[in-house]
Amino acid sequence: MSMRRTTTTRRAMTAVTLTAALALALAGCGDDGGDEPGNEGSSAPSAPASPSAEDKGDSQQEDTAAGENVDPGAKLAEARGQSGLTLVINQVKRDSGGFVTVQGEIKNGGSSTQNTSNWVGQESALVAKNPNSVAGATLVDKGGKKNYYVLRDTDGRCLCTTAIVPLSPGESASVFMQFPAPPAETTEVDFTLPTFATTSLKISG
Repeated sequence: MSMRRTTTTRRAMTAVTLTAALALALAGCGDDGGDEPGNEGSSAPSAPASPSAEDKGDSQQEDTAAGENVDPGAKLAEARGQSGLTLVINQVKRDSGGFVTVQGEIKNGGSSTQNTSNWVGQESALVAKNPNSVAGATLVDKGGKKNYYVLRDTDGRCLCTTAIVPLSPGESASVFMQFPAPPAETTEVDFTLPTFATTSLKISG
């Protein structure tokens, strides 16, 4: 039986912080200029805005976790990773606040313990603020030729699962990521997470 390891839910997020995070992420949604979406040539998100006075008072990394009311038995998509890792997507939901939440589970089906540090990507700002997270995930709207990156608050912390410990054989971790929502007419996107294969997702809601 898989052991689930989840981080605790961030206790509060003010409307100002969420609005700032959404505006920041929308600024980072890059037009790939006609290149194949999802490749390394896609534009990177803009650097995070300077933290507000309120945010500066809270410099400690806060853990975040997947939301509630997600059916762990649902399997909307699956992406294979390295060394026996598998990512199963359980929910892809468009929310009224103007963002899309992706939730799933990463399981180690291999024979050795797997590090989780590569899933944050290579952007230095993300690595510094969100170690051992899934902040490197991206949604790719091939029709609109845009990439959508994980939302961040004004202190550069992702709206995603962080502090994921190494996974021993047979163990799993529940994860979530929030992105700015593509246009309403976009109902299908490609999902990428570093070290995992790209998979197609249908957006509900």
